[in-house]
Amino acid sequence: MGEWTILERLLEAAVQQHSTMIGRILLTVVVIFRILVVAIVGETVYEDEQTMFTCNTLQPGCNQACYDKAFPISHIRYWVFQIILVCTPSLCFITYSVHQAAKQRDHPFCPLPEREAGAGGGVPLQIPPGAAVAPGRPEEGKEAAGAKAERQQGISRFYVVQVVFRNALEIGFLAGQYFLYGFDVPAIVECDRHPCVKAVECYVSRPTEKSVFLVFMFAVSGVCVLLNLAELNHLGWRQVRAAAAARQRRRRRLRGARGKELPAAVPAPAPGRAQSGESAYV
Repeated sequence: MGEWTILERLLEAAVQQHSTMIGRILLTVVVIFRILVVAIVGETVYEDEQTMFTCNTLQPGCNQACYDKAFPISHIRYWVFQIILVCTPSLCFITYSVHQAAKQRDHPFCPLPEREAGAGGGVPLQIPPGAAVAPGRPEEGKEAAGAKAERQQGISRFYVVQVVFRNALEIGFLAGQYFLYGFDVPAIVECDRHPCVKAVECYVSRPTEKSVFLVFMFAVSGVCVLLNLAELNHLGWRQVRAAAAARQRRRRRLRGARGKELPAAVPAPAPGRAQSGESAYV
């Protein structure tokens, strides 16, 4: 259970600052309806799945061969593998966001006045960390703000990418679960695999309980897919609105720059006078 607690804390760190409300709901679904259910309930339901899988034969190795045919991969191991892989994009996003935050802390942009060093040019002053620094030029402040905005934009793009990959993994595991197990765990499995000398019948322990568990995990995966699609839709509309707002700001800046560049109106010269202060005759 300690390993699942570490994963829960990492996922919570991933959505504290950069996730949307839909992402927080998705985290609740993953933590409560997946990790806790698999860790607490699933291990109890499936702890004797192989020992209680019996066939009506005494042929050595027949039980193991039929169990491998009926369950190519155990349900509980399949879901653990699914949880780990689905959470991997979020963990990659944590690593990227922490790296960006560390870069911002290690290399903060502090606008500093430059010390004149003769004709050779200026040498930037070396100010120890934590020291008070006088504000520099407005251009440097704009450059710092632009760098911070670019960093935040990169984090937002990475978040969208990890949501896309996470949803692709969800859909892949959902399809794999359907093709491997369907929606029902049969109570009796017929098997004629070697080394069984003839077709035998094998009996699964607690098939109804496992069927309910199978349908429940299938429904949780479907809810996660829908939440991922809703989050992508929300992020897409937000990106569209941000792009439209940025385009309007650029247009306003261009209009303001063009207005400043226009020359002042020159009064028309009086008729009959020379346009220049100099004499018209040479």
